[in-house]
Amino acid sequence: MAAVVLAATRLLRGSGSWGCSRLRFGPPAYRRFSSGGAYPNIPLSSPLPGVPKPVFATVDGQEKFETKVTTLDNGLRVASQNKFGQFCTVGILINSGSRYEAKYLSGIAHFLEKLAFSSTARFDSKDEILLTLEKHGGICDCQTSRDTTMYAVSADSKGLDTVVGLLADVVLQPRLTDEEVEMTRMAVQFELEDLNLRPDPEPLLTEMIHEAAYRENTVGLHRFCPTENIAKINREVLHSYLRNYYTPDRMVLAGVGVEHEHLVDCARKYLLGVQPAWGSAEAVDIDRSVAQYTGGIAKLERDMSNVSLGPTPIPELTHIMVGLESCSFLEEDFIPFAVLNMMMGGGGSFSAGGPGKGMFSRLYLNVLNRHHWMYNATSYHHSYEDTGLLCIHASADPRQVREMVEIITKEFILMGGTVDAVELERAKTQLTSMLMMNLESRPVIFEDVGRQVLATRSRKLPHELCTLIRNVKPEDVKRVASKMLRGKPAVAALGDLTDLPTYEHIQTALSSKDGRLPRTYRLFR
Repeated sequence: MAAVVLAATRLLRGSGSWGCSRLRFGPPAYRRFSSGGAYPNIPLSSPLPGVPKPVFATVDGQEKFETKVTTLDNGLRVASQNKFGQFCTVGILINSGSRYEAKYLSGIAHFLEKLAFSSTARFDSKDEILLTLEKHGGICDCQTSRDTTMYAVSADSKGLDTVVGLLADVVLQPRLTDEEVEMTRMAVQFELEDLNLRPDPEPLLTEMIHEAAYRENTVGLHRFCPTENIAKINREVLHSYLRNYYTPDRMVLAGVGVEHEHLVDCARKYLLGVQPAWGSAEAVDIDRSVAQYTGGIAKLERDMSNVSLGPTPIPELTHIMVGLESCSFLEEDFIPFAVLNMMMGGGGSFSAGGPGKGMFSRLYLNVLNRHHWMYNATSYHHSYEDTGLLCIHASADPRQVREMVEIITKEFILMGGTVDAVELERAKTQLTSMLMMNLESRPVIFEDVGRQVLATRSRKLPHELCTLIRNVKPEDVKRVASKMLRGKPAVAALGDLTDLPTYEHIQTALSSKDGRLPRTYRLFR
C-alpha cells in the first residue's frame, strides 16, 4: 500500500526521482490569456501589431494551371505541372499493358508489375533502391492496367536528379534475375488464389465483363496471368516483350511539383541515348489493333455459401454484371457518358443511409430503396483510347437472380428515356466536385498529367473539363444512352446460376421498350 501511495505521489508531483520533498497544494498560478487585460482587443480581421507582413507565393496568368510538354529527340515526352510544396511526384508512364499481349504469353504485364523496382545495372537489390529513396523521404510504386504501365516515385524535390536516374534504371536496365522471376511466380500465384477467394468479387467480375465484351482481343485479354502461363514466363519472354513496347516514343516522363526545365535536363541526362538491357534492336511486332466489341456472356458457377464463415457470415449471393459499349475517352460523348454514370450511381445496400452515399442517384432511388433483398447495385464506366464499357453490377440471393436481372435491364432502358433537369444538375455537380477534390492530391494530378499526355500529347485542364460538364444537356444524355442501347450486351455472372436467364433473353429485354425479360413457362417446378 505504501508503494502505491509513493508512486501516485511521484506522478502527481511530476518529479523524476524518488525524493522526499512534499507535494505543494494551493491555488493554481494565474496565467494571462490573450483575452486578458494585458493584450488589446484586436479583431481577427486586422493584422497584429509588430508582426511582419506575410509574403505569399504568387503566379501570374495561366502558369498555375499550365502543363508544359517537351518532346526529346528520341520521341520521349516530358510533361510537368508546377505545384508548391516540398515534395514532388515523378514517374514514367508507358503505352504498354495486357491489351498488347495477343502475340505473347498472356500475363507478361502482370509479371512486370511485380518485378518493378527490383535489382538493376546500378542497384544490386530492391533494398538498395528503397534505401536510396529513403534518403529523400521517397516511396515508389508500379501499377499496370490494360493499356498503361506506370512507375512512380514521390520524394523530396531536392532529390529530383536521383529520382529520375533511379526511374531510368528501373525501366530500362532491370536485371530480371532467375531468383527474382521465381519470386514473382510465387507472388503471382498467391494473387490469383487471393482473387478467387476474396469475398469482394468486383475485380474478378471486371475481368469477366471485359472478356465477354471484347472476346479474345485487345482490352478483352486477361489482365492477370493465367495459371497455366506462370511457369512459362522467363527472362527471354520478358525481354522479347520489352524490346517492342518499352521504347521512348511510347513513354512519358511526368512530374508534379518540379521545375520543367530541371525535369527536361534530368530526362536528357538519364533517358536520352541509353542502351536498354534488352539491346537496341528495333521494335518489329507492335500491336496496333483497334478494340473490337463483340458482346457475349462469361459465366463462372461457384458455391458462394461458405465465402465468409463465422458468427456473422456474409449471406450467399449471386453476382451479375451487365454492360454495353459506350465510347473512348477521346470522343466528345465521353463527358455525357461520365455524367450518365454519375446519375446512375449506386453502391451497397448496407451504406444506403450514410451521408454522402449518393442517396439521390437512380440505382438508390429505383433499386436499393425499393428492393430490400438486393445487396448491391453499382454503375461503372471503363473507358480506353478506342472504346468504352458502361456496366451495372448487382448482387442478390441466388433464388432472386431472374428478378434482379430484369431490374437491371429496366434501368438500362430508362437511361434512354426522359432526363429530369434536377437530377442532371445534381449529377453534373457531383462529377465536378469529385473531379476537383481528386485533383487536390499530387499523385492524382501526376497520373492525370501522364495519362493525358501519353494519349493525346497534351493535357485538358480542370477548368476546361468543368466547362464541358456544365454544357451537358438532357438531350446529350438521352442521345448517348439511346445509341448505347442499340448494341449487344456483355454479361458476367458469378455464383449459383441456376435461375440465370439466357443471354438471348437478356438481349431481348434490352432491345424491348420496357426492359422486361420474356416470360418462361415450365410444366414442372
